[in-house]
Amino acid sequence: MSLPFRACGEERRSTGPRPRRQRKEMEPTLEEELALLAQGYRFIAGLDEAGRGCLAGPVVAAAVILPVERLARQRPAVPEATGPDQDPSALLLLTKVRDSKQMTPVQRERMYGVIQQQALAVGVGIAPVELIDERNILEATRWAMREALAQLQVRPEALLLDALTLPGVALPQRPLIKGDARCLSIAAASVIAKVTRDHLMERLHEEFPVYGFDRHKGYGTEAHLAALRRYGVSPHHRRSFAPVRELVAGLFSALPEVAEAPAVAPSPAFVEHKEDTQS
Repeated sequence: MSLPFRACGEERRSTGPRPRRQRKEMEPTLEEELALLAQGYRFIAGLDEAGRGCLAGPVVAAAVILPVERLARQRPAVPEATGPDQDPSALLLLTKVRDSKQMTPVQRERMYGVIQQQALAVGVGIAPVELIDERNILEATRWAMREALAQLQVRPEALLLDALTLPGVALPQRPLIKGDARCLSIAAASVIAKVTRDHLMERLHEEFPVYGFDRHKGYGTEAHLAALRRYGVSPHHRRSFAPVRELVAGLFSALPEVAEAPAVAPSPAFVEHKEDTQS
């Protein structure tokens, strides 16, 4: 069931365009978690995914339950101020975690460890390419999120999600637009999902180095499209996604010309079978 969309931190009505100088990077807070805590929900899971828009590889979801009360006590009243009772690791989580897309790979790796250390529970779900092609990317994402919830060692009492809900999950749910930029639990989940998926794609690169998965992580960059044109489709590409589907159907020539990827011998583990193709 969906929670009332607002209880605290309600979207303020606009009084007109903001002056340009006031626009800055959004920092995730505990506002949503504290609002739910005030309603009696103690264990609140934030959920997010990584890889929905990729042409290759799985979609990965993460669920993170943070110690909301303890973290709220750790936040200094004055920015950059610290006290003898404050946990440096907790302060890092409170002040440095962002939507994973706003962080560098080095920052994400560092915060991945901090989140794992500070969280009450972390769960990860991985929806493979076969499931994505069979059900569609949205349903595969929801499947991965349910798997992430099932992996949690602490049972959540309410969910905060980035702009979607999970039908069939009998927990109060609150979808938030730009939730990964606004809500600390969702931002933490986005970091866990992104780092986990990046590591998976780096391992796929070892198996299929010709595609450059270690660089673009499966997204549809020009280099990736050039490699698809040159080497064909691997078992890890999503055949239900348009560029891959068009290649399988022999329609790839309709795509714009791009520079070819460096010539590297294809992996012997990959052989494209014509009988496996589908339109």
